[in-house]
Amino acid sequence: MEVVLYGRAGCHLCERAREVLRRLSDEVGFELRDQDVDVDSDLVDQYGDRVPVVVVEGDEVAAGRVNDRDLQRILKAIAVDRTSQRS
Repeated sequence: MEVVLYGRAGCHLCERAREVLRRLSDEVGFELRDQDVDVDSDLVDQYGDRVPVVVVEGDEVAAGRVNDRDLQRILKAIAVDRTSQRS
């Protein structure tokens, strides 16, 4: 499962989301990709100041203040769903 964190340098909310996602990556089992929106004008247009944004397998699941428990619940549910689809 791929999780992408769209954020920017110097964003305290992005740093917090990154810490939460790194911790959860081992627990839930996913690959985290960090994407700086400021390196691509299309991403700046898409996300603007609405960072951090967490995207799982192409679906936005969280934005702004990331709640640890909510994000953990969402990621675990997606992981379980993916596992059951393969069975």
